[in-house]
Amino acid sequence: MAAETSKDVRQLVLYEIYVRNHGPHGTFADVEADLPRIRAIGVDFIWFMPIHPIGQMHRKGRLGCPYAIADYWAVNPEYGSREDFEHLIQKAHALGLKVMIDVVYNHTAHDSLLVRQHPEWFHQDAEGQPISTVPAWSDVIDLKHPQPALTDYLVETLQMWAALGVDGFRCDVASLLPLGFWLRARQAVAEVKPGVVWLAESVHTGWVSERRQAGLPTLSDGELYRAFDILYDYDIWPIWQAAVTGEQPVVRYLEMVRFQDGIYPANYVKMRCVENHDQPRIMALAPSRAQALAWTAWQAFNKGALLFYAGQEAGATHRPSLFDVDKIDWDGYPLQPFLTRLARLKKQTALHDGTFTILSAAPAVQAVWWQPQGGLYGIFNVEANSGMTAVTLPDGVYHDLLSDEEVTVKAGQMRLPAAASILAFQEALPRPHPFFAPLLDTSLEA
Repeated sequence: MAAETSKDVRQLVLYEIYVRNHGPHGTFADVEADLPRIRAIGVDFIWFMPIHPIGQMHRKGRLGCPYAIADYWAVNPEYGSREDFEHLIQKAHALGLKVMIDVVYNHTAHDSLLVRQHPEWFHQDAEGQPISTVPAWSDVIDLKHPQPALTDYLVETLQMWAALGVDGFRCDVASLLPLGFWLRARQAVAEVKPGVVWLAESVHTGWVSERRQAGLPTLSDGELYRAFDILYDYDIWPIWQAAVTGEQPVVRYLEMVRFQDGIYPANYVKMRCVENHDQPRIMALAPSRAQALAWTAWQAFNKGALLFYAGQEAGATHRPSLFDVDKIDWDGYPLQPFLTRLARLKKQTALHDGTFTILSAAPAVQAVWWQPQGGLYGIFNVEANSGMTAVTLPDGVYHDLLSDEEVTVKAGQMRLPAAASILAFQEALPRPHPFFAPLLDTSLEA
């Protein structure tokens, strides 16, 4: 991880927006009008999916994918003008919000400004035609790194956006670019604007191996942490999804969370979420609404920054298309109070100063943020069990931060919540011991 990354980053709440589908007209002005509501949730950063013009050639869908970028220096005129975006940034800052934009430096649209000016900066086939190294991505062509002139060009675009007021960069498929590029970019941006937050879309572990076997250099999460503040949770995402759907035991996923804690730098930050623009909505993935809420609360309680994807506060089941107008059905924001409680939870001092320990996997996931004189105790009923569960809390009555209700612990037992409970305690509890879950399946031993 970037050596200077602060533990404060673990308490950030991000909110992902696709301008095209966010408001009635799909404009910066629509988003600006919604900023007070978003801020009221407790969001720190608004992350905008790419705001740049989209290429025309080989488009997917009617309007094209925002990740097929035609010009890194401009904004998509469908959303408004550059001045409109600058005004949006100013409004966000006035409300106490910071702005993060998506940058896509692995590939461009087939008809991008860059391919017309510098075709030599792209991967080419035997006939000299620009190509993508990922055949499924037919609407883009890949930039070929490292090239000093290409690096200079891209770094200048980052400096320009930082100077305009952008506070963070979400870097698309960051694993596919050289580490040297990201180190140079971070340093150069800091010269223009110190304190910019860097979020890497690190890729699935299996894809790292696959690309390396094909002779395509690809960075692991451990390497990316040298340049980035926050990384995606994709290294263990498939196991998490399988735990949500019941295809894998929950304990296997929890083992991998423990594994992360042992292989990354001590100040590592993962971005925890239950959905994003590339993944199914949690309300569609989880077997029940209560389990969806339990997993959402768990990811907020887990160590790391927290992401909400626009529409999550509506309990949406549909993931909007990237390629056409596909508006979110907000339906009165029924889950906004729940997400607001989770955002407030991230600001609890225990999540900054405490020690995070996973205690059990069944009948519910239990974990604690422990401090010598108090902390937070979480119970997450991700398997929709009923009845009582043992807890390592003294008998008494506790305040549940999620429901605002009182929860009674008697004889070391409490009733399982329908979804989740997070209990505040002030007692001087002994330091908790993590549950024992071996990282290898010992049942296979002779």
